[in-house]
Amino acid sequence: MKVSVKICGLTDERGLNAAVDAGAAYVGLNFFRHSPRYITIDQAAALSALLPRGVKSVGLFVNPSDAELKAVLDVARLDMIQLHGKETPARVDEVRKLTGLPVMKALGIATARDVMDAKAFEDHADWLLFDAKAPPDATRPGGNAAAFDWTLLKTYGGKTPWMLAGGLARANVAAAIRASGARAVDVSSGVETRPGIKSPARIRAFVKAVAAASSPRAKA
Repeated sequence: MKVSVKICGLTDERGLNAAVDAGAAYVGLNFFRHSPRYITIDQAAALSALLPRGVKSVGLFVNPSDAELKAVLDVARLDMIQLHGKETPARVDEVRKLTGLPVMKALGIATARDVMDAKAFEDHADWLLFDAKAPPDATRPGGNAAAFDWTLLKTYGGKTPWMLAGGLARANVAAAIRASGARAVDVSSGVETRPGIKSPARIRAFVKAVAAASSPRAKA
């Protein structure tokens, strides 16, 4: 089965075009001001306008207000909302109703208990994103280039589709897919030359590695 790819934290046209040309199914636009991948609403509007309809744009927010969501959606094309803060299942429901868009809830994973806790979002989120739990001194809830024990996800029995994130790169994504059973993967820092600057060559290499890992021959 094909594994889908999301290239997150795109900040310029060069990176966006590379993601689209490589075959990414999703691209992420980051609206969290403390991230090195943060872009303005106007930047997001310009980038999202370049996307073909077959590629979905995902807006990353951390504990957003209704006003913040509306301000972005009034200008930029988003196909999905990604909530990467401390949003509750009830808040996920509110965002879905407010925006009329599917919502992906990001969850930090360090233990089997964290995976079990994800089931609270069943029947609320349209997607889940399993990322490494941020360390106590982190300034961002995700995007810290850290991995976790991928085998923990074998215990997740929910029906909500999910993506794997956290410390992925060309060199380890095949192992991550095998260990976790992921059918979608999300990468940001693993395809950068420095925080916020995507490398077209690394994007192509990552997508190629995912395709190779999900081919029938890879499972033989």
